Amino acid sequence: MKINVLTLFPDIYLSLRNGVLGKALEKNVFQLDVHNIRDYSLDKHKRCDDYPYGGGAGMLMTPQPLHDAISAVDPERKACRIYLSPKGERLTQQIVEELSKMEEIVLVNGSYEGIDQRIIDIDIDREISVGDYVLSTGDYASLILIDAVARYVPGVLGSEESTSEESFSDGLLEYPQYTRPPEFMGLKVPDVLLGGNHAEIKKWRTEQSLLITKERRPDLLEE
Repeated sequence: MKINVLTLFPDIYLSLRNGVLGKALEKNVFQLDVHNIRDYSLDKHKRCDDYPYGGGAGMLMTPQPLHDAISAVDPERKACRIYLSPKGERLTQQIVEELSKMEEIVLVNGSYEGIDQRIIDIDIDREISVGDYVLSTGDYASLILIDAVARYVPGVLGSEESTSEESFSDGLLEYPQYTRPPEFMGLKVPDVLLGGNHAEIKKWRTEQSLLITKERRPDLLEE
């Protein structure tokens, strides 16, 4: 899988060189290419923003650098082009798994007050939101999406069970997890987890997932 990122702040993505994703990138399990939008600006000062027509606070990213950057990294329009936006469809585990099966995606990140609508109309395939809140730049949303999607690329994690038993993998929140010691500050690990009866452990975990989901995210049960 190849992920192209278009951004005004490429250094933000250095954090992905750490941990599980960093090891996967070193082994070329998937490819991450970060492109500076300013490199495509025709302005002598490499400016990529201007005042919005109709007035309003803040600045808007201009279409020329964005369009040229997108066209350069995906000239044959083979990739899925995604704009990270609070107006987009909400990112879900289903979308994450869908994106992880694609050969190539392009993530377009707006800053300031966003991007010119004509770029969305001409160049973007999907708008995706990571939640009902606004960030100072789409890059932080891209980091979330990259991390979530890359974990489903074969070879990134040590075990496929790491994704199959997580929260949202079956529509429920994950059950509580415990490790050694069996007692810590007066709190004990549930006896069922220490007994070795895998059928009872599975039943307990399912019950806990249902209880936690009902308490914290009842909307998931409705869905």
